[in-house]
Amino acid sequence: MSAVLSVRPLGFPWATVDPFLFCVHHKDAYPRGNATCGPEASLLGRRIGMDFDNIDGWNMYHGDVVPGFPQHPHRGFETVTIARRGVIDHSDSLGATARFSTGDVQWMTAGKGIVHCEMFPLLNTDQENPAELFQIWMNLPKKHKMVDPHFTMLWAETIPVIRIVDDAGKATTVTVVAGPIDGVTVVPQPPPHSWAADPTAEVAIWSIVMEPGARFAMPRASRGVERSVYVFAGKGAAVDGTAVATGNVARVRADVDAAIVAGADAGAATTEILVLQGRPIGEPVAQYGPFVMNTQAEIETAFADYRRTKFGGWPWPSDDPIHPKEAGRFARHADGRVEKRGA
Repeated sequence: MSAVLSVRPLGFPWATVDPFLFCVHHKDAYPRGNATCGPEASLLGRRIGMDFDNIDGWNMYHGDVVPGFPQHPHRGFETVTIARRGVIDHSDSLGATARFSTGDVQWMTAGKGIVHCEMFPLLNTDQENPAELFQIWMNLPKKHKMVDPHFTMLWAETIPVIRIVDDAGKATTVTVVAGPIDGVTVVPQPPPHSWAADPTAEVAIWSIVMEPGARFAMPRASRGVERSVYVFAGKGAAVDGTAVATGNVARVRADVDAAIVAGADAGAATTEILVLQGRPIGEPVAQYGPFVMNTQAEIETAFADYRRTKFGGWPWPSDDPIHPKEAGRFARHADGRVEKRGA
């Protein structure tokens, strides 16, 4: 009996299973940047403010000068932003800021409420600015929905990457954003009130790259833990013997042995996979836009609180601030603590 419970197309956004709410895969072939860190290209024909049409292979999203997502509120859940390529500038209502880039991860607990922006400045004026990221929304249990907002930076240099070679000499590389896995003794620490901070939740986020024909045996988790295998690039894969074409997700039993075998057609490229795993929170979910609570009454309260307080207000001179070109990778937290990582 196959460990694969179902296979379905990814869609947009990618559908997820409790404790996750959804996952978005942004991939944009941005052109050279201009003097304002926007695209050196015409914006005619784009729905500025709501540009998701992928004209010429890239989007402005809600930005009108620089691509990205100007200030917007959140309450009651977490965002995990994995930067695969490009630059992301963060600013928020707590006065915190950050710039992170290829390989870095920002893990933000919205808690009782935060307003933030995520902009994608195009810093290169002499070459293209390809950008790619995952943003994963993960729920918070009721007891933590109203904690103080907080973000943690997981810098590329500190995120474990393991290389596993199978008996045929084919390699699989696993980037461990969260969750224990064989060969990793120190895993990244999520924010303190995250569902992932509870070891019994067995939350895992693994970004996997497999050579054609490579075999990777996924480690077992406990009964009741949910696991989804998203095949998003390459020539597809077989999960416990079930074919999963590129552009599909397999929901897989986590408590049995199951292996992934990358496609190995002639000329096949590496297969790329995202694995999301966790024990369901198992509480009612009420969601409207940027707020995720347990009841509709709590959603209405969230809107009323935001209208009244703006979750602390917006301390920046514009809705879409970016940092100086020379800023490098850094994070300045609400408590004044500064992390610097250079270019």
